[in-house]
Amino acid sequence: MPTVLPVKFPYIVHELWFDPGTTGACVGDHVIVTTERGTEIGLALRNPFNVPEEELGETIGEAELSSVVRIATEEDLARADELAGKGEEALPVFHRLAKASGLEIKPVGVEYLFDGQKAVCYFAAEERVDFRQLVRDLSHELHERIDMRQIGVREEAAIVGGYAHCGQELCCRRFGREFEPVSIRMAKEQDLPLNSSKISGACGRLMCCLRYEFEAYRDFKSRAPKRNAVIDTPLGKAKIIEYNTPKEELCLRLESGKQIRVPLAEMDASKAACEKSQELGCACRPDTVLRSTLDKLSSPEIQMALAELDRKNGLLPEEETDEQDIFVEHVKQSPRERHNAQSPAGSSTKTRRERRKTTTPEQQGATKATQNKMPNKRRHHRVVLPAQAADVTATAAKTVAHPASKPAHTHKVRRVRRPGDKGGSVGAPLPERAENTNRPGRSSRSQRTAKQVRKSEGAPQASGAENAAAPKARRRRKRPSGEGSKSSE
Repeated sequence: MPTVLPVKFPYIVHELWFDPGTTGACVGDHVIVTTERGTEIGLALRNPFNVPEEELGETIGEAELSSVVRIATEEDLARADELAGKGEEALPVFHRLAKASGLEIKPVGVEYLFDGQKAVCYFAAEERVDFRQLVRDLSHELHERIDMRQIGVREEAAIVGGYAHCGQELCCRRFGREFEPVSIRMAKEQDLPLNSSKISGACGRLMCCLRYEFEAYRDFKSRAPKRNAVIDTPLGKAKIIEYNTPKEELCLRLESGKQIRVPLAEMDASKAACEKSQELGCACRPDTVLRSTLDKLSSPEIQMALAELDRKNGLLPEEETDEQDIFVEHVKQSPRERHNAQSPAGSSTKTRRERRKTTTPEQQGATKATQNKMPNKRRHHRVVLPAQAADVTATAAKTVAHPASKPAHTHKVRRVRRPGDKGGSVGAPLPERAENTNRPGRSSRSQRTAKQVRKSEGAPQASGAENAAAPKARRRRKRPSGEGSKSSE
């Protein structure tokens, strides 16, 4: 089998194989090799190893395996640093001339070959570009033979470098492998969000790492039950709600709402599932969780549920409660049972319905008669018995006759307003009010009220002369129009 040495170059994404020969080059050495472009310097990534002829043919195709010229010396390394500095100085010139030409290209870098024969200018573009005039301008400015090389956005990211969403260096820069096609189907198979900002890399294309675990996800889903499928467990039916592909586990939701994780390898397929798979000609998927699998779980709720199931099936004895136990199941009692339990021994208490059933008709009639004799009590009203009514009336009469003298202890009489009693003023002492002097000839309201009171009490009415004089006193005097303000002589 041929022996090869993988070598990595700055502006080439993947590694190239060379024949180490007798140079003794190993991993970490800078070597001088010959390529199609000329003499170049690169870094050995691994020690020399043997490969089969078939693998070598698939890798290099019909090309011949080139040999390593020598291990780089100190002079070679110094020249390589000098050429790298010249490439960095030529990059701004490349940017300026590309912008002046008006071409839609993005300059990436300028590389001077080790033998100094030409300079290679790398640029990224979406379509083919006519850069003949740009090559003339670059050759005139750099005084070198120019070779233009168009690369893709993935190769641009590998050359420039950077860090991905995971915080690691870009895979295309770190691993140095050939680009393989990545599709959106790989993201769907791995249950990733179909958000372009989350599944795209620094280059703007789908991330290369989507292809790494695609085969593992596809293999696991081909052996596991489908999502949202209902399977059997010792605790009843369960539904598959989630996959954990790296650990090959299934997340199940029981009928009680508890979620558990079960390894796929510890599940079993029922007889009905095997018969159905044979009819359809597909692989048999497990649909039953074993009891031994649930026994391995460390969840206290699951273990208590299993113990209760065994106790119900008669596999475990019933639990006996002790007086010293803290956690004892309390039996709910009705208020009547609780009252009977707290009442002293020998005392019997009966409800109203029970007492009604046990009493005789004569007793029930006597009870109703007693209830009818009792006065009808109403809430928020004071009941005045006939014996007390006379005392209340006498006390009220004394109060009217002598307002200043009030008894020490008297009951407050509730005054009830009735239509026609002038707000309860009839029969009550009237307060003295000053006469209205502003409007002579008219009696005040208090005087009219007093007249009505005397009339209602039967007081003698005034004579006819007084009645005739009353309108004259109330008549308004009119001043003659011809009289002045002064009296006549």
